[in-house]
Amino acid sequence: MSGPEPLPYVRPATGGRHEAPAEVSHDQFVQNKVRAAGRRGTQDVGLLLLRGGVGVLLVAHGLQKAFGVWGGQGLAGFRNSLSDLGYQHADILTYVAAGAQMVAGLLLVLGLMTPIAGASALAYLINSLLGGIAAQHGVGYAAFVQPGSNELQVLMIVAVVAIILVGPGRYGFDAGRGWARRPFIGSFAALLLGIGAGIAAWVLLNGHNPLG
Repeated sequence: MSGPEPLPYVRPATGGRHEAPAEVSHDQFVQNKVRAAGRRGTQDVGLLLLRGGVGVLLVAHGLQKAFGVWGGQGLAGFRNSLSDLGYQHADILTYVAAGAQMVAGLLLVLGLMTPIAGASALAYLINSLLGGIAAQHGVGYAAFVQPGSNELQVLMIVAVVAIILVGPGRYGFDAGRGWARRPFIGSFAALLLGIGAGIAAWVLLNGHNPLG
C-alpha cells in the first residue's frame, strides 16, 4: 500500500518504428494576410494629409465665423447670413454651427472619433452647400458649374465622405481601434447619419427648395 504508484503503461511501437510527432501546420493564407496588412505604402500618409487638410479648413472657417479672424464675418454677420437664408432660430444656430465646425475639424486633424467628426462635418457642409445654392436665387443645377459656384463645398463633401468610408489611417488617435483599421458597417452608419442630419437640419430649420 505504501509503495510507489506504477507508471502508466506505454504501448510500444510495432515493427521497431517510432511515430514522428505531428508538425503544426501554418496557414499560408493567414500569414499572407497579416503581412499584407502591414504593407500599406503611402496610404496612411495620404490619409493624414487629407484628414489634416480638411480639418484645418473647417477650423479656420469656424474661427472666421466665431471671432471674425482672417476677414471673417464674426458671429453677428454669420447670424445675419443665416437669417437672410431663411433659417429659423438663427441666434442659437449661429453658436451651434460655428462650434460644431471647429470641434469636428479639430477631431479630424487629431484622428479622434473620426466617424462622428466626419458625420458632423458632413451635416454642416451639406447645409453650407444648400445655402450657397439658395443664395444664388434659384439658378438650379448650374450652381455646380458656373463661375463662382460651389465647387469648394462639393470638394469638401467628397473629401469628408472619403474619410468616413476609408477611415482615419494609422497616424491618428483612432489608429488602434478595429473599426479604424477595417471600416465597414460603422462607416456606412456614420455616412447615413451625416447625410440624414444635414438634410433634416435644412428641412426643419429652413424648408426652402434651394434648386427651385
